[in-house]
Amino acid sequence: MAAPKTTPTPEPKPAPCPVCNGCGEVSRTVQVGRKRRTVGKQTGFCLNCLGSGEAPD
Repeated sequence: MAAPKTTPTPEPKPAPCPVCNGCGEVSRTVQVGRKRRTVGKQTGFCLNCLGSGEAPD
């Protein structure tokens, strides 16, 4: 008689990064000129999770 099959338990999802909320990108304001006038925003990858979106341990 064969042994009963068991279903593997799925691994828990890692917690999202608190800085980028799990998306892997953050926005920074861009300032130009001597008076540091704000002209817009620029996105880049999150330095906390290095763009993975998962919270570092």
